[in-house]
Amino acid sequence: MLFWIVLVVVVVLALVVLGVVAYGTLGAFGRLNRELAAAERDVAPVRAELQQSVERAARLRDDRTTAS
Repeated sequence: MLFWIVLVVVVVLALVVLGVVAYGTLGAFGRLNRELAAAERDVAPVRAELQQSVERAARLRDDRTTAS
């Protein structure tokens, strides 16, 4: 009888520990997704300016090669 009580307590504690680990892991993934989305929003204007600069440099290079 004591064996079954101990077994049930061990199984319940194991499930509680696994639940806590899963909750923490899922929470960490949620925070990571929010941080990545915020970083994407912060970088978007810089990326757009960089893209414009690259396009302008390509146009200038093409103008120089066609003028020569």
